Amino acid sequence: MATASRPLRIAFLHPDLGIGGAERLVVDAALGLQALGHSIDIYTSHWDPNHCFEETKDGSLKVHYIKPPLPRSFGGKFHILCAHARQLHLITRLLTPWAPKYDVYFVDQLSTCVPFLRNVGSTRVVFYCHFPDKLLANGAFIDGNLVKKQGSLLKRIYRYPMDWLEEATTRQADVILANSKFTARVFKSYFPSISQTPGVVYPGINIQAYASQVDNSDPEISRISSGRPTLLSLNRFERKKNAALAIEAFAIVKSRLSTKDVRLVLAGGYDPRLQDNIQTLGSLIELTEAHSLTYNIETPAVSTVPVPQHLKQDEPDILFLLNFTTAQRTALLNSPSTKALLYTPANEHFGIGPVEAMICGVPILACDSGGPTESIVDTPSDVRTGWLRPPDPVVWADMLQEILALPPHDREALSVRGKERARELFSLDAMSKGLEKALVMAVSLGDVDNFGFKILASMVAFVIAYVSTLLVFPSS
Repeated sequence: MATASRPLRIAFLHPDLGIGGAERLVVDAALGLQALGHSIDIYTSHWDPNHCFEETKDGSLKVHYIKPPLPRSFGGKFHILCAHARQLHLITRLLTPWAPKYDVYFVDQLSTCVPFLRNVGSTRVVFYCHFPDKLLANGAFIDGNLVKKQGSLLKRIYRYPMDWLEEATTRQADVILANSKFTARVFKSYFPSISQTPGVVYPGINIQAYASQVDNSDPEISRISSGRPTLLSLNRFERKKNAALAIEAFAIVKSRLSTKDVRLVLAGGYDPRLQDNIQTLGSLIELTEAHSLTYNIETPAVSTVPVPQHLKQDEPDILFLLNFTTAQRTALLNSPSTKALLYTPANEHFGIGPVEAMICGVPILACDSGGPTESIVDTPSDVRTGWLRPPDPVVWADMLQEILALPPHDREALSVRGKERARELFSLDAMSKGLEKALVMAVSLGDVDNFGFKILASMVAFVIAYVSTLLVFPSS
């Protein structure tokens, strides 16, 4: 494996440094590479100290928040166009003559900036693909097939250049990585003009962060803790994460059990700027009420995020935990009351939730598609770390009853296997070394051959100058 012969100066570019799986990956990747001796700077177009991972504000990482003059959308429309424009604004800070110099750039999610960093900035670029945006925008990707939305003609005209731009700019990356074999296969199928086969570097987690001591007397911990058997879901409050599946299955389990003393915790990132987050939380609350289940909504004490008004309940059936802290996450995953993690998204590109559960020895129930089929081992039973089932509430309820009834020795054996698998394949060290190998490979390619790009840029500049001259000094 190639390793760096010297520390590298690496700049990360990520569009929105909030709370989510992609953001967790960026933070952990930066921490891991930093631990290997490299110098890391993170550049982002959005960062809110009240809605971010703690490592981005406690001095662990150096974050450069370049506030853009553009909104995330115009009237809830043109999100991807605004994202392109915001990223181009972000890189103006990196392409000025007085900007810091880096050995290599690490870019994820949005590839618009890649040809500019590479050809104008004369610096190699590694692009990490979570999932092609063209598939996220154009429909649902189900079991290897794209089920296209019936969008309007205007929407299709709008998306065509956006999809072309994604493929054209991604093609410019020196090294392309994917977060799973599933994503890599999809990438090769839907980006036919890109000859490069993405390498796979699984997201890793900082194992020590999940093993840290928890102060159970901390009010932030005590108000979300319970001695009741707990089913846990960790996901952003987005419709595509399908947390409704957890509520539906939980309601069935509650109706079947002789004792009703079990609860469901739905914990995840919640951003009031995003209509999808607001609507998703609202629909989950409505579903909870439709099943005559009680609920509470909690946020960290320091949070300024507005939440729906509701009547506080003692020992609610469901706890909605918005923007949990690292300590709260650790406490929930390591609590002896937590009996299972419910990972509800179907066709998830990777999914860090199952890995978090495994490292804490928690049994996992996930959908039988996408990235979880690579992280979770279902059969045979003597190597099992979790269960993969179709997203059917009745099927999930049946499985949850089995998990709740697991004998202690079976639960302990599964816990040991999960921890071993997480350490071997999904540790921060494994991810960091995989990323380091890709970054070293990009740097080893040498100077960027950008002569053609600069000639093209000069020609464009000449044409603009010539046209401007004609407009100012029209011929007689």
